[in-house]
Amino acid sequence: MEITNYITTDFKAIDSQETIASVKDFFDDLNFSHFPVVEEGIYIGSISSEDIETFDNDKKVIDYRYTLASFFTRTNSIWLEVLEVFAKNHTNLIPVLDENNNYIGYYEIDDIMSFFHQTPFLKEQGRIIKVKKGVLDYSMSQITQIVESNNGKLLGLFISESDVDSIEVTMKISLGAINEIVQTFRRYNYEIISEHQEDNYISSLKERSDYLDKYLNI
Repeated sequence: MEITNYITTDFKAIDSQETIASVKDFFDDLNFSHFPVVEEGIYIGSISSEDIETFDNDKKVIDYRYTLASFFTRTNSIWLEVLEVFAKNHTNLIPVLDENNNYIGYYEIDDIMSFFHQTPFLKEQGRIIKVKKGVLDYSMSQITQIVESNNGKLLGLFISESDVDSIEVTMKISLGAINEIVQTFRRYNYEIISEHQEDNYISSLKERSDYLDKYLNI
C-alpha cells in the first residue's frame, strides 16, 4: 500500500485571514497539536494549539505568522522520512505538499503508525536481536553479512541507540539459527544486548558458575 493513500483532507486548511477566536474553537473540538495555514491557497506554516492559547482572540492568524512552524513533507516522501518529520517536530499532524509546493492535505500520526504496522518488519514473524559495538567499529554491511552467512534473512534493522562511544543496532530476522548468528556476532566483537534462550554461550557460563558455586561450597 502506498503511504499517499493516508493523505487526509477531512478538514480544510486554516485561512490566514481567519480570526484567532475561530481557530481556538477549531482546536477545542479536535485533538491536533498543529494545523496547516494557507494564504491564497499557499501553505505558509502550521499553527500550534498550545501557542494559540496566548493569542488575542480579535486578531487574525496572519498577525501571528512569525509563530508558525514551517515543517512539512512531500507526496513523494517515503514513510520513514514522514516518521522522521513527526519525531523531530513533536507533532501529530504533518502538512503534505507536492513537488511544486502546492498544499495537498495532511498526514495524521495514527494513520502513519497503522501503515508502519503493515510493513514486514512488524507484521512478519521473526526474532529480534540487539547488538552493541564501538561507533567507529560497526558496519551495517558486516551485520548483514553475519546474519546472511548463517542462513538468516533480515526483515529490517536500524540504529536504536547511539552516543559518542557506541551504537546499538536492532534487527529482526525471519530465518536462521539464532545461536549461530549470536555466536558469530560475538566473534566479531559485538556485544549481545538482547537475551536468547538458544544462546548456548550464556548457558555455558551459567553451568560453569553453578559448578564453581558447588565446588566452593564443598
